[in-house]
Amino acid sequence: MANFTQTFQNIFKIEDLRYKILYTLGILVIIRLGAHITLPGVDVVALELSTKSQDSNTLFGLFDMFVGGAFSKAAIFALGIMPYITTSIILQLAGMVIPEIQKMQKEGEEGRRKITQWTRVGTVLVGGLNAWGFTIKLASQQTPGGMPVVPNSGFLFFLSTIVLLTAGVIFMMWLGEQITERGIGNGISLIIMIGIIARLPASLWQEWTLVSSGSRNWIIEIIVLVFLVAIIASVIMITQGARRIPVQYARRQVGNKVYGGQTQYIPLRVNTAGVMPIIFAQALIFIPNTILSFFPDSPSLIYIAKLFSDRSFFYATIYGLMIIFFTYFYTAIVFNPQDIADNMKKQGGFVPGIRPGRPTSEYIERILTLITLPGSIFLAIIAILPTFIMHIFSVTSSFAQFFGGTSLLIIVGVALDTLQQIESHLKMRHYDGFMKSGKIKGRSGIGGF
Repeated sequence: MANFTQTFQNIFKIEDLRYKILYTLGILVIIRLGAHITLPGVDVVALELSTKSQDSNTLFGLFDMFVGGAFSKAAIFALGIMPYITTSIILQLAGMVIPEIQKMQKEGEEGRRKITQWTRVGTVLVGGLNAWGFTIKLASQQTPGGMPVVPNSGFLFFLSTIVLLTAGVIFMMWLGEQITERGIGNGISLIIMIGIIARLPASLWQEWTLVSSGSRNWIIEIIVLVFLVAIIASVIMITQGARRIPVQYARRQVGNKVYGGQTQYIPLRVNTAGVMPIIFAQALIFIPNTILSFFPDSPSLIYIAKLFSDRSFFYATIYGLMIIFFTYFYTAIVFNPQDIADNMKKQGGFVPGIRPGRPTSEYIERILTLITLPGSIFLAIIAILPTFIMHIFSVTSSFAQFFGGTSLLIIVGVALDTLQQIESHLKMRHYDGFMKSGKIKGRSGIGGF
């Protein structure tokens, strides 16, 4: 504890690091303020009544979680940074089938700048389409008593809302880039994380209300909190876990200098895909409930609604299998063993006991397949864990989200990445970091959040 306190004090002794942290916090405050400014023309009272009657187990509920409640509040930042994430994933997947994008991905810094520019343009287009769809949904939304959320949903409302929402997406994209360049951590990931954490105080207050009113036993609450700490520790362990493959580089002499001869390691993560498999699986499994939300009074769809209820065994089984599938699918996209083997061969590197080229590629792929299995099963367990916690311990649904699923994985991954950058600044100035032994390994980038 004393070491942590000293490290925290050292952070603010370094002027550059202090500026980066305060700059980042300032931008995150601006983002949270924008998530509470309601769009013009929306009846706030009617919106609140309408939101309470909606099921959160839909695509809209998933989207609202990522934007920190701004979607359900019809705020100017209602779309959050999700159009940027969507465009990034589309370009990443397109790189598999479109040679031009694949070529840009391999062009180094120049290619990265081109892809960044394409991502920005795509974000504006996707953001505009999302804004149009959200405006239609908002204009048709009503309270259970039939009161419209938008009293005057004419052409002017549609135009102003689409422009404001799209501008909000562009502004948040710019703020995210500013954090990455001038602040600390990955800006886009931090924006998503702060939106998820914003729900934590209200969730804890609900738990405290249940305990203080006598509805929940203190002992049960302590058990729940201990279990939460254990889950967080296991997620950190899996996120950090990696299988290191030794790579030996042959000695070669250039002039009077000798290069190579040392052993390096390729770290293959147990969870290479990060949180993306859960996001993909949620996006698909929430489709039935999303469609059913438009036909709430249809008796013929009641059976389907029960099947895809988060309380059903069918839901948990299908959800888990989809996560395992998408873990392998996304790992195959983000990690190409053939490229690794080719680069090693060009640089004179080889895995001891394995021939360079195709045998090395097959060896890496075999190991990656083996370690991805426990990683995918762990992701599936973490994804369905909040549902069991909610039903076994009677935890509120908002608090149960922090026991697993996308919420916990994103928070842990982004926190580790940010701590890694802070640790690097401390080590550069010869200060002790958060850990005296070992190294914090983050998970940067869009795919890993």
